Amino acid sequence: MPRYDFRHQLAEIHPPKSFNCNSNLAPLQQCLSSLLNSCSSLKQLLQIHAQIIISGLHRNSYITDKIVRVCTSGSLRTKHPIHSVSHGYNVVSFSGKLEPFSWNNVIKAYATCNADCSRREAVRVFVDMRRLGIRPNEHTFPFLFKACASFLGLGMGRLIHGDVVKHGLHFNVYVQNTLIHFYGCCKKILDAYKVFDEMTHRTVVSWNSMISASVECSWVYDSVELFIKMRDGGFEPDETTMVIVLSSCAELGNLSLGKWVHSQVIAKGMSVNCQLGTALVDMYGKCGDVDYASLVFRRTVHRNVWTWSSMILGFAQHGFAGYALQLFNEMRRNHSIKPNHVTFLGVLCACSHAGLVEDGRYYFNEMKQVHGISPRMVHFGAMVDILGRAGLLEEAYAFVTKMPFEADAVVWRALLSACTIHDVNDCTGVGEKVRRRLTELEPKRCGNFVMLANSFAEVGLWEKAAQLRSSMRRRGLKKIGGASFLEVGGSTFKFFSGDYSCVPFSDIFLLLNTLNLHANMIRFE
Repeated sequence: MPRYDFRHQLAEIHPPKSFNCNSNLAPLQQCLSSLLNSCSSLKQLLQIHAQIIISGLHRNSYITDKIVRVCTSGSLRTKHPIHSVSHGYNVVSFSGKLEPFSWNNVIKAYATCNADCSRREAVRVFVDMRRLGIRPNEHTFPFLFKACASFLGLGMGRLIHGDVVKHGLHFNVYVQNTLIHFYGCCKKILDAYKVFDEMTHRTVVSWNSMISASVECSWVYDSVELFIKMRDGGFEPDETTMVIVLSSCAELGNLSLGKWVHSQVIAKGMSVNCQLGTALVDMYGKCGDVDYASLVFRRTVHRNVWTWSSMILGFAQHGFAGYALQLFNEMRRNHSIKPNHVTFLGVLCACSHAGLVEDGRYYFNEMKQVHGISPRMVHFGAMVDILGRAGLLEEAYAFVTKMPFEADAVVWRALLSACTIHDVNDCTGVGEKVRRRLTELEPKRCGNFVMLANSFAEVGLWEKAAQLRSSMRRRGLKKIGGASFLEVGGSTFKFFSGDYSCVPFSDIFLLLNTLNLHANMIRFE
C-alpha cells in the first residue's frame, strides 16, 4: 500500500501567520499542543505541523508523540482513517524516536482499521520499527497478533511469536491471550492449547480466548469442558464467556445446556446487552425453540442488525416463512436498520420454504442493487434452492453457470437434490450434467451416488440404480452409515445405522413395536 506522504502538501501550504506566543519555546509548545487538541481535519493538522517544523519543535519528543496520538485516535482518524494514520507513521519514522510508545500507537491504529490492507500495514510498520533497532514491549505484540488473526497470516504470526520469545515476553498474560486468539483464528488449536497450558497466570480473558478458539476450530465439546474447568477453577464467567458458550450450545444443538447457561445469566444478574441477547436468540433459534427465541428477542431492549438477522433466520430455518418476512419488513419500516448478508440469507431461506420464487428473485436483486451487498456462495445456494424446489431446473442450472465465481459442491448438490424430486427420468438432461460436475468436485463422496441411486429405485428404474451402485464399487466407495442424536435428561445418545451394541436396543424395539401396534389399532377404530 503506498504511503501517504505529507511533504508535498506541506510545500503547497502558505507560510502560516505567527502565533501570539512568547518567543520562549515552552509557551510555544503549549500553544501548539492546544492547537493539536482542537484539530478537526487533516488540512488543519498539516498547517499546524508546518508551524511546528518552522519553529524547530519537530524533534521535540512531547510534540511528536502528540501529533502521532492525534493521527491515530479520535475524530481525525474517524474522518481520514487511512491518510491520518499514514501521516502519523511518517512523523514517527522521520522523528528518529527510539522509544516504542508512538510506534505502538501507529501499529494499534492500523490493526484496528476496517480495511484488510491496513491491518497488513501494521505488520509492515513493525518490520520497519525492528529494522531501526527499536525494541518492542508488551504493548507492541497484542495488536500485531490481532492484525495477523484478521487476515489469517499464520506464517507472519509465527515469526512474530519467535520475536516475543526472543524479547522474553512469552509469559506476559496480555501477549499470551492474543496469541491464543491468533492461533484459534488460524485453526491451529493445538498451538493455542500449548500457549494456554504454559500460562503461569490466567485471567477470565485467557479462558474466554481458549473457549473461543475451541469454537472457532469446531472443537465444540472441548469448549464446554473448558467452561466447566473455568468454573471449577474459581473463575467467574462474564458476559463474553456466556456469549461464547451459547454459541457452542447453538453449534451442538443442545437446548438443555443452552437453557442452563441462560439460567446462569439470570442467576448472576447479568445485563442482557445487545451481544448477549443476540447470542440467546441465535441459540434458541438454532436449537429449534423458536417461541423462546422470539420471547427473548422481544424482551431485548437494545437490538442491532445481528439480533434481527438471528431471529429472521431462526424463523426461516424452521418453516415460519411468513413470520420471517414480516419481521424483515418491520425491521426496515419501523427501526431503520440496514440489513446485512445474514439478514438476506434468512429472507431467501424463508422464500425457499414458502415457495415464493418471485419474492426470492426480488430480494436477491435488492440485496445487490439497493443495498450494495455482494452475494456470497450461501446466497447463490439459497437462490438455487428456491428455483430447484419450484421445479425450475433449467433456470437453476443456467443460474449456477452464470455465477461470478465457481459454484461449490453444496450448490451443485442442492440442484441435484431438486433433480431427484422433479425430474427423476432426467428429461431435461440437467441431472446428468450436475452429476458429472459433482463427480469432478467430489470424486470420493458416496452420498451423491447414493442420492441418485435411491431416487432411481423409488420410481422403479432398477437398471440405472444398479449401474450407479456398480460404479460406486468400482471406485471403492462405501456408503457411510447414517447417524442420529437424541437428547434425554441432559445426556446425548448417538445412534448409528446397523449398530446394536451401545444401548439396550431390545427395549427400544419393544417400545417401538408397542407404539406401532397402538397406532394401527387407533387407525382401524
